[in-house]
Amino acid sequence: MILVTGATGFLGSEVALQLAGQGHRIRCTRRTNSLIPDILLPCQIEWVEADLLDFFALEDALNGVTQVYHCAAWVSLKQADKKPMIRANVTGTANLVNLCMEKNIRLVHVSSVAAVGLAKPGDQITENHHLDRDTETDGYAISKLESEMEVWRGIAEGLDAVIVNPSIILGANAGTTGSGQLFETVRKGLKFYTAGSSGFVDVEDVAKCMIGLMNSDINGERYIISAENRKYKQITAEIADGFGIKPPATLAKPWVMNLAWRAARIIGVLTGKSPSLDKVSAQAAIMKRDYDNKKIKKAIGIEFKPLSDTIKEVCERLAGSK
Repeated sequence: MILVTGATGFLGSEVALQLAGQGHRIRCTRRTNSLIPDILLPCQIEWVEADLLDFFALEDALNGVTQVYHCAAWVSLKQADKKPMIRANVTGTANLVNLCMEKNIRLVHVSSVAAVGLAKPGDQITENHHLDRDTETDGYAISKLESEMEVWRGIAEGLDAVIVNPSIILGANAGTTGSGQLFETVRKGLKFYTAGSSGFVDVEDVAKCMIGLMNSDINGERYIISAENRKYKQITAEIADGFGIKPPATLAKPWVMNLAWRAARIIGVLTGKSPSLDKVSAQAAIMKRDYDNKKIKKAIGIEFKPLSDTIKEVCERLAGSK
């Protein structure tokens, strides 16, 4: 029996879908108010209600399980959510790590490139870079780093586990949430682009890498999962082309981004809504973060799907949904 946490989410549902398609017996956890994704409704999956913070419910969910894909995590940019998000993500992962050690279960843990440090200017970021907890202010990055540390603790104590650090995950099933917000923003007529860059990867490939690593003999390693590095100017232009509209043509300089997140915060306070842009996102948009994917390619021989194909698929899905 295989357990997938976070299967109601974007990545977790893709992992569950691929496992079901391979004929595996699958159990997925969900919260009481979580909806089962449409793509999983036809699949033979055992659903159990189990919050990761509920140790005993999680223990019951792990009965008879030999493998766990840990995809569940709280993601929020709200400053008010920072401390509870860190506490929830880290505690939930710690509970899972402890139970996997106790029950001798193999674990693939989903971290993020947000938990990987920065390289020197001009160099690509590798698995050997590490985030500086003392200087980091992004609550999500901190939660992923500290959750990852719980897995490393388990590995040191005998846990059979592998960690993956995906870059920005794209896919048609994201809709207009998560990375889908980038597509929706461009479609609505984005005028500005930023000077930053990042890694991008198709959700199907992330799931393939996780399953490949699970079925390998690899233990105690972390892997950056990223297909291609793209400048934001390039990727927004390609998205705009996918929608048949004009691409963003004006460079948003750092001082403009600083004004933008401050203005968004004021509007958020006045309206009571979450700001459309926060400080962390504004700073990330102007940073150059390019990732090295040699390690995962060597480990399982993955050939990544061209990013242009993914962008085309997402644009077609979103255009057809209106």
